Amino acid sequence: MKIIPLSEGAFTVDKSKQFIPFDLEKDKLQDRNVGSLLVEIQPFVVITSKDILLLDTGLGFTNANGVLQIHQNLLNNGINPSDVTKILLSHLHKDHSGGISHHQNRQRVLSFENASYYINKQEFDFAFENAKSSYITDDFEILKNSSQTKFIEGNGIIDDYIKYEVTGGHCPSHQVFWIEENGEKVFFGGDVAPQLQQMRNKFIAKYDYDGKKSMQLRQQWKEQGEQEKWVFLFYHDIKSPVFKF
Repeated sequence: MKIIPLSEGAFTVDKSKQFIPFDLEKDKLQDRNVGSLLVEIQPFVVITSKDILLLDTGLGFTNANGVLQIHQNLLNNGINPSDVTKILLSHLHKDHSGGISHHQNRQRVLSFENASYYINKQEFDFAFENAKSSYITDDFEILKNSSQTKFIEGNGIIDDYIKYEVTGGHCPSHQVFWIEENGEKVFFGGDVAPQLQQMRNKFIAKYDYDGKKSMQLRQQWKEQGEQEKWVFLFYHDIKSPVFKF
């Protein structure tokens, strides 16, 4: 398997849930609002013998030329967005779902025209029932009636090699993925396992729906992943997006 991090840059985010760009060389965290967190926004591409997989879709920002950032990042790595075959979505908070769709010729279209979008049905429903600052439903409402949408529930397997599991923790129906091929296992823990440092330290996040459960899951995954040689993908880690213990 080939893994490509698609960095959209570093940002600070506070209780307002606004993502403010952060220049690592010039900006100082202490100059931001009290309680601001410094995070990377980093979807991943995993290329297997069967698929070009995209794991979460970033913020949905466009660059100076009006090109969707995640499209440009793919193109920079020699991948045409139309060649992506599956989108695996951990949850629908705006920093993970912003690139699901975009405006084109004054209408909203799916950003990946040939891909199937895999999302937990309970998470999708919850987003519309709780459309506050964490969710921007305009970004993914198009999935409601799209033939490209694959609503999944509970735990299961996609195409015999992609395992998914509902974990809760960060939000009630957050899900994680394992991709296994040729003896290699890649793990994507979304926002339950967003950074390497959280795997190494017992840490209860106030922003989690169930912080204690998230902490317990991280400890469990670290131990199992270390034994089984998983490759971890950390969506919000600036220094170590891809890591093996």
